[in-house]
Amino acid sequence: MTDTSRPSASVFACLGALMNRLDLYDLDVRIGRCGLHVSNPRADGCCEGAPEPADMITCRSRAEDGGRLWFFTSWGEPIAEAERVVDAAVIIAGRFAGARRLEARRAPGPRGRVR
Repeated sequence: MTDTSRPSASVFACLGALMNRLDLYDLDVRIGRCGLHVSNPRADGCCEGAPEPADMITCRSRAEDGGRLWFFTSWGEPIAEAERVVDAAVIIAGRFAGARRLEARRAPGPRGRVR
C-alpha cells in the first residue's frame, strides 16, 4: 500500500473510492490490509490455482510523480493517479472485460447460433 507497514487513512480512502467505483462493473471487490482484491467470477482464470482472473490493487506514493499517491497492479505496474478514480476503474475493469466463462461463450444466442 504505502512504503510503511501501516497504511495511512488517505490510502484507505483512495482504495475505498476505487472499490465503490469498481462496483459498477460487476466485479468482486474486497478491501483488505494489502489493498483491493479484484476478481471476475464470470470469467475463466489461467489455471487450476487461479480459477478466475484476479489482481491485488495497491495504493502508494510514486516517486516519479512527486510522491503523489497512485494505484498499482500486483506486479507493480502503475494504473492511474489515486485522484483519478474513474480512470483507474475503467482501466482495471477493461482488463477483466471480454472474459466470460467458457460455458457462457458456447451458449446458443437468441437465434440458436453459438456465440
